[in-house]
Amino acid sequence: GGWYCFNRENCDTRYDTMRRLMSSREWPATRVGTGILSSQPEENPHWWNANMVFIPYCSSDVWSGASSKSEKNEYAFMGALIIQEVIKELVEKGLSTAKVLLLAGSSAGGTGVLLNVDRVAEQLEEMGYQGIQVRGLADSGWFLDNKQYRRTDCIDTITCAPTEAIRRGIRYWNGIVPERCKLQFKEGEEWNCFFGYKIYPTLRCPVFVVQWLFDEAQLTVDNVHLTGQPVQEGQWLYIQNLGRELRNTLKDVTASFAPACLSHEIITRNHWTDIQVKGTSLPRALHCWDRSLHESNKNGKTSLKGCPIHLIDSCPWPHCNPSCPTIRDQFTGQEMNVIQFLMHMGFDVQKMAQQQGLEPSKLLGMLSSDN
Repeated sequence: GGWYCFNRENCDTRYDTMRRLMSSREWPATRVGTGILSSQPEENPHWWNANMVFIPYCSSDVWSGASSKSEKNEYAFMGALIIQEVIKELVEKGLSTAKVLLLAGSSAGGTGVLLNVDRVAEQLEEMGYQGIQVRGLADSGWFLDNKQYRRTDCIDTITCAPTEAIRRGIRYWNGIVPERCKLQFKEGEEWNCFFGYKIYPTLRCPVFVVQWLFDEAQLTVDNVHLTGQPVQEGQWLYIQNLGRELRNTLKDVTASFAPACLSHEIITRNHWTDIQVKGTSLPRALHCWDRSLHESNKNGKTSLKGCPIHLIDSCPWPHCNPSCPTIRDQFTGQEMNVIQFLMHMGFDVQKMAQQQGLEPSKLLGMLSSDN
């Protein structure tokens, strides 16, 4: 992950301020894997001993670009080609004998999974490795092309409405989208394929979608900035509505994990085992998914008793799930509990209790307890 840039000006700025996302020249020689990349069973109960390959992000094109540096273009954008080349190289390093390849990514990398998972499967088939099951795990890359809370001009990545930024980006990067998705839209409308709910129905490979219902990156592009000030009622309603819209887009997604938290990215965080939806943690849900795909290959059934893979919070506001990651006050850095956070957001307990048909004290009890 790491956003993207979509024209010469904002790519120049990015090159000056975030060089590691534009070039591999200054990358560290080693990194420590965390979360799903950890080799510690306590931190990564299901895949700690898997073969893992980490591909850092330096193409700034949501893993979609296929344009080399030219006289016209100062920068090369080769996200889609980087993945292809890595797969080619891995086949020689043992991937050829794998049973399963899980392509995983967070944020722009999560969208990159949706854009590349079928292409990776096709590439391996063309190379003669039909036996490898290719799957995707997209974390925090399921964005909505919804209306911004406040419309702003498209100046940089943060102010630009996501549809407009991607529309410009595709042209600038010579972005590739999967053929099956491309066919659903008119020429020039390929930007639609960058949005999870539009590309997902066209995918052949199984994909597990992990998405916070109140994703911070989504709120940023929608111009809801949670500073130290209490939010206005309009913002509060917008935030709740965002959760509803996101929940709706996930209802037909077979395998999903969507906690009602205000956060962004999770699979490489070391606390990724702590978050639960309906009593199930993410590693457990992924394990259930893995098993269901294994079983369905054997007997055509997919759901396993007591092993859920479609987990979406139904409570209606940020952090109504008590297992959400800790929130810190952006100014003081102090940790806040859920009630402090909601008060800080300008949450009206009386009004909310009334809307939910509860006594205010009962609502406060529910918010502060761990049920």
